[in-house]
Amino acid sequence: MIQIYFFYFFAVITILSAVFVVFANNPVHSVLWLITSFFGVAGFFILLGAEFLALILMIVYVGALAVLFLFVVMMLNISFDGLRTGIVQYLPFGLLIGMLILAELLLALVPWDFKDRAFINIATPLDKSDSNSVALGKVIYTEYFFIFQSAGIILLIAMIGSIVLTLRKRPHVKRQNVISQIYRDPNDSIEVIDVKPGEGI
Repeated sequence: MIQIYFFYFFAVITILSAVFVVFANNPVHSVLWLITSFFGVAGFFILLGAEFLALILMIVYVGALAVLFLFVVMMLNISFDGLRTGIVQYLPFGLLIGMLILAELLLALVPWDFKDRAFINIATPLDKSDSNSVALGKVIYTEYFFIFQSAGIILLIAMIGSIVLTLRKRPHVKRQNVISQIYRDPNDSIEVIDVKPGEGI
């Protein structure tokens, strides 16, 4: 019975914080409300018995991504007042996308006949005594090993692509030439100058 009260508690926190993320005037406050929303979702995972996913959510999203967003917003000092000037122009398009997302969420609540057959059956039987992390590792690294590795390769390609797109070569910046430093001649690297007394260099 107490799980129901915790469910409604986390539901109210998650929904309200998600609304404040969108409607907060200060972007720093939006990031802080986003962190609060992550806390609420982590509470849902704990209620479902998935403590490992709750900890991963807290470590990855709250400890890394949300803090990164907060640092970027605070360091860039972007003028959000200028960005809000064209909100009326794009308001119909934004409302259309919002209605489509709302329709998709409502369709998820419809009791479809093929919903029970949509899940993929796992051939490997899971031991009931395994913890969440052990059971998740058995599933990922057995049945979905190639899919998991493909997702990692896609993320690696995306990271390399973002680095290549943002890389800019500046002509007047001195760069280190490792090959010339390795194969340089010691005789050419050092020059001994005989300075006579009273003349200087």
